[in-house]
Amino acid sequence: MEGYLTLILFGGFLVMLILGAPITVSLAGASMAAYLVLDKNPIALVQIAFTSVGNFPLMALPAFVLAGALMEAAGISKRLVDIAESLAGPVTGGLGAATVVACLFFGAISGSGPATTAAVGMLMVPAMVKRDYERSYASAVTAASGGLGIIIPPSIPLVIFGISAMGLMPPPEAISQHGQFASLSIPKLFVAGVIPGLIMASTLMATNYMIAKKRGYKGLTENWSTGDIRVALRRGVWSLLAPFLILGGIYSGLFTPTESAIVAIFYSLFIGLFVHRELVFKNIINSLTTTTWITGRVLLILFAATVFGRLLIEQKIPVVVADSLLSLTDNMYMVWALTIMLLLFIGMFMETLAAIMIIVPVLLPIMYMLGADPTHVGIVVVCTLSIGFATPPLGENIFVASGIGGSTVEQITARIHPFVMASVVGVFLIAFFPQLSLWLPSLVGY
Repeated sequence: MEGYLTLILFGGFLVMLILGAPITVSLAGASMAAYLVLDKNPIALVQIAFTSVGNFPLMALPAFVLAGALMEAAGISKRLVDIAESLAGPVTGGLGAATVVACLFFGAISGSGPATTAAVGMLMVPAMVKRDYERSYASAVTAASGGLGIIIPPSIPLVIFGISAMGLMPPPEAISQHGQFASLSIPKLFVAGVIPGLIMASTLMATNYMIAKKRGYKGLTENWSTGDIRVALRRGVWSLLAPFLILGGIYSGLFTPTESAIVAIFYSLFIGLFVHRELVFKNIINSLTTTTWITGRVLLILFAATVFGRLLIEQKIPVVVADSLLSLTDNMYMVWALTIMLLLFIGMFMETLAAIMIIVPVLLPIMYMLGADPTHVGIVVVCTLSIGFATPPLGENIFVASGIGGSTVEQITARIHPFVMASVVGVFLIAFFPQLSLWLPSLVGY
């Protein structure tokens, strides 16, 4: 029966995708077909989908989306970009490096790849073109860097991974072989994402430096200007406080990730209305509209993916996949290499959150059997899928950067390959050396 169900679930899902059905319809349609074959009551599908949004941590999703939209409207993202530009100074390819740093800053308040690309790209692409950067290259740097938005905490995909993984207990065989596994929580995932995010950013900055040196893209100034840096920091001090407030509150235990998202919303409103005085009623309405659209789309995917994942677990399909893979090799490095290649392929065709919901029930039991830490697994999964934002045919960040910068998707794709390859190197480093993800959580008591 498992073989038939696997064919129905994955085969039906792929066929509907090829026919052009939305991913939500493809997931739900394949799940419904499996329910009918199993002679189950289809009402159960609706009940499972409905209860999937009952998780308290999931409330952080719309809150962080709204916080990111409000911070952009309040002028916070613009000031973060100004700080990044002042710090770049005379560095070769300084504006490209500033784009990466700005995406790091904005990722710490957004949690979304396309939102980070849009917010930073609207300011940095024109600035790079003005400094004689090739337009398609400027767009490629921005699109590649936008993926940092889902690695640097707070991260919406890390929230979704945490919700998916916390419902999957380690198999008894894994516990008997490796002992009790470390705990998994969303705050711990947020802490674990910091160093990997910096590693991914470093690979992009190194690539930008080499390309800029070859093409003669000079720095912004002859020397660093202490005065300019001081002015940018003074103007952007409230913007810099945003990620410290959000992450500091989570790490100190002052509030949960969900509560921190609410704090971020009120902080954005206060700064936009009373400090920067750039937030107007129209922008608030636009931010609410954006939040409603993004959240609705994500929740629909979550509904369908939860049912899909539940069917996989009930029919023990992950166990079959795990046994098949472990019969080929139990070498951790080989398993990570195969997993990363699979995730890169999935990321090219599937939205990140849907990919996480589908892959976690299959992947996590395998990693438990090999003794991997679930937090480390989550970081590698999200880092790998972040590259999917910059790889066609889906490549959301490429389309966003194209719309902002004016280059065609084909032109950006031709320039983005070095950044994609550099990011893949970064992912392999993070996968092969777990302490890069686990050291900081252990340092703060997780």
